Amino acid sequence: MRVYIIGAGPGDPKLLTLRGAELIASCPIVLYTGSLVPNEVIAHARPDAKVMDSSGMTLEQIVDVIVAACDADQDVARVHTGDPLIFGSTAEQMRRLSELGISYEIVPGVSSFTAAAAALGRELTLPELSQTVILTRAEGRTPMPPREKLEDLARHQATLALFLSITLLKDVTRALLPSYGADCPVAVVHKASWPDQVIVTGTLSDIEGKVKAAKLHSTSMVLVGRVLTATEFANSRLYDPEFTHRFRKGVTATRKQGDVRAD
Repeated sequence: MRVYIIGAGPGDPKLLTLRGAELIASCPIVLYTGSLVPNEVIAHARPDAKVMDSSGMTLEQIVDVIVAACDADQDVARVHTGDPLIFGSTAEQMRRLSELGISYEIVPGVSSFTAAAAALGRELTLPELSQTVILTRAEGRTPMPPREKLEDLARHQATLALFLSITLLKDVTRALLPSYGADCPVAVVHKASWPDQVIVTGTLSDIEGKVKAAKLHSTSMVLVGRVLTATEFANSRLYDPEFTHRFRKGVTATRKQGDVRAD
């Protein structure tokens, strides 16, 4: 018996991985986060599968279902939204499974931050502008570690992907303004890849008002950084004709090795 912790992706059921779909279709028990995982994903379950929505369950109730499946020697598909290892609340489940001696396997999924970037059509890492993406959240009911306050992370001026922060935009802008500046681009992508996806763009100075006007208050990714609007940035060295790598010799390197010239 094994528990498969499966990332269902950000919303579009076609972004579910082949591995995830195969496991959902094969497991006799499917336990899924009903508040976020689309019905089309769960539709992969076999007709005789026991399908349960965990959105109203406590951790112990979820574990009880898994223990009962273990006693019956039945595999469990534990389906989470996005990627289960990024703000997935899966660590405590894995800890309990380990304590109980129940084996599990993790199947990664497409994260909402990459789906949001795709919806915007923007690369989050641009040469000489930002080569770092920080995945974090604003401090709410869950406290942040002392060295991970937004004010501290902002000093890097890296691209920020903020999970679970849409209702805390006032705190977000207050924390980021000193380091990023009022004109720093911000994009909010609500329900990235879903049919009712909404995109709101602005700057740190006006994004809070725009989001309020759009009435967004859940299931939204907040992206912050100059990469969101930049058009003047260096090209990657990867495709530079003078750049040598394992699969191609650069023009300069080839000439240095003694190309014969006709003159």
